[in-house]
Amino acid sequence: MNTRTTQRRHGRDVTGWTTGEKDLIATAAAHAPSVHNTQPWVLEFHDPHQISLYERLDRALPRHDPLGRDRLISCGAALEHVRLAVRALGWTADLTLFPDATQPDEVGRLLAEGRAEPSDVELARFAALAVRRSHRKPFAARTTDDESRALLTAHSTAGVGVRPIRGTDELAVLAKLLHHTALVLRDDHAYQRELSCWTASVGDPLPGDGVSAAIRGRLTLPWAGLVRRTTAVPDIPTLTDRLRGELLVVVETPDDGPHDHVRAGLAAAEIWLAATAAGLAASVLTQPFHLSEVRAGLVESLSLNGFPQLLLRFGHPIDQREEK
Repeated sequence: MNTRTTQRRHGRDVTGWTTGEKDLIATAAAHAPSVHNTQPWVLEFHDPHQISLYERLDRALPRHDPLGRDRLISCGAALEHVRLAVRALGWTADLTLFPDATQPDEVGRLLAEGRAEPSDVELARFAALAVRRSHRKPFAARTTDDESRALLTAHSTAGVGVRPIRGTDELAVLAKLLHHTALVLRDDHAYQRELSCWTASVGDPLPGDGVSAAIRGRLTLPWAGLVRRTTAVPDIPTLTDRLRGELLVVVETPDDGPHDHVRAGLAAAEIWLAATAAGLAASVLTQPFHLSEVRAGLVESLSLNGFPQLLLRFGHPIDQREEK
């Protein structure tokens, strides 16, 4: 687990956190989604009842994520998992982003000043945390109901918008942009080398050990998730038809700075856990947003008010009986 060593006095942790609390919080962070499963953060526990999350610059992906945007989105997702764990333990959880200008790698600091019972919603999302997975398969042929759609567009992160993709015209625009992205990344040799370096040799890698080698077998869009040299790229009408069976939302922010990237990660984790708690499967796409023409195309075509940061796809998982 990525935690910094804390001092001990007479065998007792001087931060005020018990060993059990620290383990639970660190495990919650380890369950957060991150770019290429790099887990680019480390936690530090302070007295009195504070937690800092630091960005790990040694987990940089220069080709995929040259500006570190996805790295900060990942840190935001981890902060949301940490916040939920602290709330599940019955503590308040006040979060400040970039609290110390002299330590720019301190992405967030969480203060637990008092005791407060977690809500039923928080407990449900905390329970979903351990079973959340990236769903890199087709979804079942069941449409999401209006209640689920409303759930996935409601969130509490200020400064973040969640914009559903609506109608055939918008799906066609998205399909065209994803098609373009796939062709660019499939032929980008430096990107492919970097992705190979972060592909684990095992089917179920540990947190921070890269993406699963099993993903290599899902070599088609949109559920490939990561575009490889062998990824099959369907034509735009076929891709549009595939996207029609998914609930797709764009997470956007009013600006494009570090605070915005972290907030996008906070919101994405919150929405993803809400979906998991409701029995939905999900995955995230960030690769297209590293191509300026794709971001510009989304802003123009969808009349977005801000900067698109990521795309979340939701649906019902295929039942084992349906797969046979």
